[in-house]
Amino acid sequence: MDTSEGVRDNVKKYYGSMLESSNDLQTNASSCGLANRPTSRSVTEALSQVHPEVAKRFFGCGLPFPAKLAGCSVLDLGSGSGRDCYAFSKLVGPNGHVTGLDMTEELITVSRQYVEYHQKKFGYDKPNVTFVQGYMEKLNEAGIQNNSIDVVLSNCVICLCPDKKQVLQQTYDVLKDGGELYYSDLYASQVIPDHMKQDPVLWGEGMGGALFWQDLISLAHSVGFSTPRLVSASHLVVHNAELKAKAGDIRYASGTFRMFKLPKGSVKSKATVTYKGTVEDFPDQLNLDSNSSFKKDVAVEVDGETAAVLQASRFSSDFNIQMSDLPDSQSGSAPQYCHLSPFLLADKAGSSVKQCSKTGK
Repeated sequence: MDTSEGVRDNVKKYYGSMLESSNDLQTNASSCGLANRPTSRSVTEALSQVHPEVAKRFFGCGLPFPAKLAGCSVLDLGSGSGRDCYAFSKLVGPNGHVTGLDMTEELITVSRQYVEYHQKKFGYDKPNVTFVQGYMEKLNEAGIQNNSIDVVLSNCVICLCPDKKQVLQQTYDVLKDGGELYYSDLYASQVIPDHMKQDPVLWGEGMGGALFWQDLISLAHSVGFSTPRLVSASHLVVHNAELKAKAGDIRYASGTFRMFKLPKGSVKSKATVTYKGTVEDFPDQLNLDSNSSFKKDVAVEVDGETAAVLQASRFSSDFNIQMSDLPDSQSGSAPQYCHLSPFLLADKAGSSVKQCSKTGK
């Protein structure tokens, strides 16, 4: 586990041949991250139409399904068996396109088997999903062009990658201006010690490579992203006694974050914004994250970065935005990020999954 190549080989083996289904994972990772965020009708319907064999080999840790994907170009990092990709296929519609990228040959093979099935299931004239084998740290080498993607999504995979900054940098580069990274991942309550990173099972479960949650903020800023916005979170329950002992006093949480690629030179000043109620499934209220909710026809004052996000993103047409000449009150002061802790949000929501996901006991 000393090199990136060694990490990749172990992860490929762990997910390609050692795990037959999500029930083989040693944590409740595949069932966490959902409790404090209601699922929209469209997402529920899309997931229900995914082929059972694809859903069986799902190893994700959350529900990274943002609103308003119709017509979008979507990239799924670490697409695995393709469950999320096929759900995205339904959500983007016939005019959108989904690219699933995974480094594990066995999982790419599984996912490709069901392209025609889902095309017919959704009534499309041609497939709108492509699966490519490649690495998250080398998106260009996998054929993903810079400034070509509207939304990058990922479900509990970045924690398996040793070079997270490179993943974020590549993601930033392939996104269009105004595009976003919306993903679920595992986070640690403290920096993971080196000896835990050497354990292939801890790494395969996401525990050895989980990022200390505060480090995500500095990493995102370092590559150019806006400040991450926490959407949902749940505590992670480790039900394997040996792994629990190895983790010691380190706690884990699943967190879904979103961050945006703002155009260079974006003006960040306060604004008053009013949601029009025009996003499908959200006629009365749209939640940007766990701290930002917008009710239809109710004017809300927002900070400069939120205003820039709403102005530049695909949600711009869903808001009336009145920019202010007032400077952002956060400008020049040390920002406080405690509201971005997935552990605090999970505590607040009471979203710790108690039962063992493997045995159900």
